[in-house]
Amino acid sequence: MINGNGLVQSFEQGHAGMKMELGGKGANLAEMTRAGLPVPPGFTITTQACRDYYASGEQLPAGLMDEVNVALRELEKKQNKQFGDAARPLLVSVRSGSVSSMPGMMDTILNVGLNDVTVRGVAEATQNPRFAYDCYRRLVQMFGNVVFGIEPIRFEKLLHETKTSCGVEHDRDVSAEGWKQLVDRYKELIASKSGKPFPQSVDEQLQLAVEAVFRSWNNSRARVYRKVNRIPDEQGTAVNIQAMVFGNKGDDCGTGVVFTRDPSTGEKRLYGEYLTNAQGEDVVAGVRTPLPIAELERDMPDVFASLKHTAERLERHYRDMQDIEFTVEHGTLYLLQTRTGKRSAQAAMKIGVDLVDEGILTKEEAIARIEIGHLDQLLHPAIPADAVLDVLAVGLPASPGAATGEAVFDADTAEEKAKAGRRVILIRSETTPEDIHGVLAAEGVLTSRGGMTSHAAVVARGMGKPCVCGCEEVRIDADTRELRAGETIIREGDPISIDGSTGRVIRGEVPLRAGEMSAELSRLLEWADGIRTLRVAANADNPADAAKAREFGAEGIGLCRTEHMFLAPERLPAVREMILAETKEEREAALVKLLPMQQEDFEGMFRAMDGLPVTIRLLDPPLHEFLPNADELRARAAELAADIRSGGDPSGELRSQAAELETMLRKVKSLHEANPMLGQRGCRLGVLFPEIYDMQTEAVFRAAAVCIREGVHVGPEVMVPLVGHVNELRFLRGRIEQTAENVLGELLSRCPYKVGTMIEVPRAALTAAQIAECADFFSFGTNDLTQMTYGCSRDDAEGKFLTHYVDHKLLPANPFQTLDRDGVGQLIEWALEQGKAVRGDLKTGVCGEHGGDPESIFFCHQAGLDYVSCSPYRIPLARIAAAQARLALGPVERQPAAARIAVAAGR
Repeated sequence: MINGNGLVQSFEQGHAGMKMELGGKGANLAEMTRAGLPVPPGFTITTQACRDYYASGEQLPAGLMDEVNVALRELEKKQNKQFGDAARPLLVSVRSGSVSSMPGMMDTILNVGLNDVTVRGVAEATQNPRFAYDCYRRLVQMFGNVVFGIEPIRFEKLLHETKTSCGVEHDRDVSAEGWKQLVDRYKELIASKSGKPFPQSVDEQLQLAVEAVFRSWNNSRARVYRKVNRIPDEQGTAVNIQAMVFGNKGDDCGTGVVFTRDPSTGEKRLYGEYLTNAQGEDVVAGVRTPLPIAELERDMPDVFASLKHTAERLERHYRDMQDIEFTVEHGTLYLLQTRTGKRSAQAAMKIGVDLVDEGILTKEEAIARIEIGHLDQLLHPAIPADAVLDVLAVGLPASPGAATGEAVFDADTAEEKAKAGRRVILIRSETTPEDIHGVLAAEGVLTSRGGMTSHAAVVARGMGKPCVCGCEEVRIDADTRELRAGETIIREGDPISIDGSTGRVIRGEVPLRAGEMSAELSRLLEWADGIRTLRVAANADNPADAAKAREFGAEGIGLCRTEHMFLAPERLPAVREMILAETKEEREAALVKLLPMQQEDFEGMFRAMDGLPVTIRLLDPPLHEFLPNADELRARAAELAADIRSGGDPSGELRSQAAELETMLRKVKSLHEANPMLGQRGCRLGVLFPEIYDMQTEAVFRAAAVCIREGVHVGPEVMVPLVGHVNELRFLRGRIEQTAENVLGELLSRCPYKVGTMIEVPRAALTAAQIAECADFFSFGTNDLTQMTYGCSRDDAEGKFLTHYVDHKLLPANPFQTLDRDGVGQLIEWALEQGKAVRGDLKTGVCGEHGGDPESIFFCHQAGLDYVSCSPYRIPLARIAAAQARLALGPVERQPAAARIAVAAGR
């Protein structure tokens, strides 16, 4: 037992439930040790020590190394070796281990305890000098990079020169003498670049390694990864110190990574890779392309059988697919890590369903375990089967989906071009954790080295990015920024495509199609619908989107933005005619042209929903948005004037065009507003020009009448936008009701329509009790409500200061992406309480982009809203998130989703 301040725990002291203290890796090593699995002994420095390290200005907590030394003495007894001993030296690995899985983001140092004296002891004890000096050069290289911050490329260059001088191609063929010379050159490099010698004191090595792992918690790649995956900075990392086992002692040794199921497809089979005569970093770093795990059965059948049995045991124990790191030393299997395996969205669906079918999980557990952020990947773009492709090469299909973009050869360029709005494919010989920002920016990743468990593959799968790894048919030159495949050269900026599902690398751009709903996802969604109580509707602006939404399980249309219907090229002339009208009569003449167009759209949406509610928002944006830009008009007017002056207008046609331009310019000027988002838009247009809203509501009810006569059930809900005062809604509701009576006549009783408003003005939320007297429903437009509550334009804020605010922790998240519970959330809760007090059957929902954000969906469930509405492709995500909210937060009194869907389908 280790005493002291409790900052160090032996593997025997811990268990899986201590993840917050020991990190994921440390907790799992402890759990495997307690289960009697072959884990090299060791101990863990807790995450609290890391937090204390940063709290004290990056100084190790007082007494920490004393606790480490006590633990080290116990480890020496177990191994019958001594740390720093010349004859029987104990060597240890020093590895990070965060609470949340962060593969490759932090640092590791192997073979700590080797120096100029102990390396001779290892060589003598093993009778293998080549192995001893191979381990030593690895330590010095890792130390130089991780502790002293020297770029890896400098060491790689010296390694390449050594192999060239020895006349060999592979690391395993370098002699002991070659490694000795390389160690000396590495030490010279460290001394010249850092001004400090490589430490010969093993105690100093250990302390510096621990400090380096703590520091790596705040390296740039780890910070980026935490930000993307919303991992709290205050978690910190644990440090695991473990007796070394060696996969590089000979051909009966090796190292590898294995998943208990295929992380790309979910198929139940061992999936992974291994290398003979290598250490673990060789596999995950991608410096050598490994062999498929199936070949281990041929090379080491007893080891394979043991590994297979252990993998099955671990999966049953953790009740989930596992990602296992292992080493084989002279035919003996050792486990270095197990963790819940990263997987593609498709694999996650299949694994979840299969574990339920196998009796390992309940349906509720399977739903609760889904990483809802993964569901964005479900409808991956793919290359159509009949596409004509110029396939350059085929690599390993490391992460599914297809992508196309410009070829770029470094992470910084990828990020720069992506920020400029260009699609890029990041191409590297192999990625390193420092490339995280480039992987994040790119549409997909291609590497010429590394396997299915390399850094590029693991990170890309976690992010939902297509990835092709280990494509040895191509040659990548980062200096000239070229990819060569046979006689073909792809230069930076050239179009290139990859298919992460097949491993194909394709010259040029290719067409992509949307993915399809899998059978496993359909089952999971069916289970989720039986759990959730929050309804999920769609934001859809045309019949095609409505049909797609229904296909994905939408329970209606929560937002149809009618202004989007106006923007079709064939409709824009009539819209502009309406805007340019000088009299009511002229405006009505233009509206007559638009009415049948809108009616046709509404008919299609009613047919697609057949009985489910369709919420139609009346025209919302400022009218100037439908007109050309004033600067463009002026430029065109100047061109016409120049042509007319030059005498190039004998027919007078140019003068006619110039007159039209002048009229349009005058209208643009008259419609100009200093702040159009807070100007003449929404219901204010309907009040000033009621004939516009009259036309739209007439189109709604005409479409309803047509569909009713066809036998289609309709449920139109007319939404009045931007209401700030009850009188606005009262005035417009009266006109809507009158139009319904005039158009529907005897069909009125068969059209149970509603009239409501979008709550997007803070005053509307605060006076909800008054507004509820005139509203059948409240739809919270959280995009505008957030803008007006924060007093900032989304377009300007996101481009100028919001990112800075989030990066510097002034805000916990972008409030336009994740709903601000403390501010906007309070307005919603107040409006709900006040509105329901006046009208108990008031229907309430969210139709801003927050309707597709998992965290925001949890708030909507907790607040007691009836529904969320999101884009069609986010409906599966919202259905799962709503079920998870129900499981995590408990029930609310609503009819279960499965029953609602059954009723709607029965109609």
